[in-house]
Amino acid sequence: MMAGYTKSVERLQAEFAKLPGIGARSAERLAFHVLKAPREEALALAEAIADVKANVRPCSVCFNLAEDRLCEICSDAGRDAGCICVVEQPKDLLSLEVTGVFSGVYHVLMGQIAPLDGVEPEDLTIDQLLARVRKGGVREVILATNPTVAGDVTALHIVERLKDLPSVKVTRLARGLPVGGSIEYSNQSILTDALNERREL
Repeated sequence: MMAGYTKSVERLQAEFAKLPGIGARSAERLAFHVLKAPREEALALAEAIADVKANVRPCSVCFNLAEDRLCEICSDAGRDAGCICVVEQPKDLLSLEVTGVFSGVYHVLMGQIAPLDGVEPEDLTIDQLLARVRKGGVREVILATNPTVAGDVTALHIVERLKDLPSVKVTRLARGLPVGGSIEYSNQSILTDALNERREL
């Protein structure tokens, strides 16, 4: 009978292997790192994961990551609530924030329209975005979806839904972003130009 890992180690490897970008070999290395780490360090990782799952929730207004009812941006009275930048994921929001040029607020869609993957408009937070705009006080909606086919489809769908609100200007990030790229991986200068040179739709 060939020797193998214990059940606990196999389970740990299997859980690591479920993480994006982690294959069997990387999962094995991570499992052995945890085994070799001091008990306090390993348990700190477990506690951090439990803490995130227990305390982090979507902001009740914009769906950014939050630990209270509102995220830090929505609770900041100094932000311009009349300008909403629409992004696909919280990580896109963080990438745009690093530029330091946007002083408005955000709305996180939590994905993009992708029927082949089973993601329809109603699976995103588009209705909640429209409800925010219809409350009044919004001058501009900036569509900062990724410059991909799915991102473009999502942006066009939102433009159509906003057509009955002619008082709201709808703009899109400038095409300094490479087609097929992701906001998350764009550098600060490209994102700054994309925000500053946005065009009306």
